[in-house]
Amino acid sequence: MSNRMNGQWRLKSRPIGMVKESDFEYVEEPVPELGDNEFLIRNLYFAFEPAMRGWLNDVKSYVPPVEIGEVMRAGTVGQVVESNNPDFSPGDFVQGQLGWQEYGINDGKPSMMGAVSKIPEGIPPYLVLSALGGTGLTAYFGLLDVGKPKEGDVIVVSGAAGATGSVAGQIARINGASKVVGIAGGPEKCAWLTDELGFDAAIDYKSEDVTARLAEECPKGINVFFDNVGGDILDSALLNMAQNGRIVLCGGISSYNEQELPSGPRNYMQLVIRRCTMEGFIVIDYLHKAADAIKVLSEWIESGELKHGEDIQEGIENTPKTFLRLFQGKNKGKQLLKIAEPPL
Repeated sequence: MSNRMNGQWRLKSRPIGMVKESDFEYVEEPVPELGDNEFLIRNLYFAFEPAMRGWLNDVKSYVPPVEIGEVMRAGTVGQVVESNNPDFSPGDFVQGQLGWQEYGINDGKPSMMGAVSKIPEGIPPYLVLSALGGTGLTAYFGLLDVGKPKEGDVIVVSGAAGATGSVAGQIARINGASKVVGIAGGPEKCAWLTDELGFDAAIDYKSEDVTARLAEECPKGINVFFDNVGGDILDSALLNMAQNGRIVLCGGISSYNEQELPSGPRNYMQLVIRRCTMEGFIVIDYLHKAADAIKVLSEWIESGELKHGEDIQEGIENTPKTFLRLFQGKNKGKQLLKIAEPPL
């Protein structure tokens, strides 16, 4: 056996209502010896997504639920420290779905959540968990392939100060929207959207009447609504859609921790009245086109057209606490946790 110990956060109990730190437990176990074609990865960063809350429920979804006693599933970035695999060498930075643990062992083969892959040189490793990873790809394909924006459209993004929303709004601006409006919680987040990310306006749902403010900012209606929130925010958008508007359902964080699901949008008949479409999507359906999208996103970042924000907490002991930040509205940009410096 290896003399390394692997600290892990495992699912202890299925959350009822709001997820709690006590739903997870920290354990340590020895790191096994490597088998043929395997390599050992020291995780450096964990990524956090609101969708992870759904993986904790014992219900059928687009991925199987995390089992009780299983290491919590999550996107990670790490560095190879030992290898019996000719394609991966010590020192290589890699990304994958290795979960909330200090070390992971992999053989490089595809799995349910994708294969471990090398991070190209010159890219800050954490960026592949943010604007150049699932976050950026979700914003890119959700807005462009599902929302199908046209030049001159008015585009509104809910959860706009979050990881995906902040990128989606900027992509809307880059692609010729006549106006981009973000909905976020609190004056600091709203100022970030307008002062740094180039949104034309921001609505503070915590202190403003969202329905009235949308009518004010979008007097001719919303052409594309990119929704990360659902609930009352979606109902407000439905009342302010333009004829033939498109609603992109990316997420519904407002109800992820509810014990009883809401009955549904009250204003759904506006879809009929205004001849709108509302379509959900999951980014894994677009991964066959990821390389081209990452190339475009990289060019936008390099040119300064696309800015990215990361909220980086530190310390593996703070893993569940960092996850809860998503549902407490504390993160600005992509929520990450740094658990180690590169060992090599």
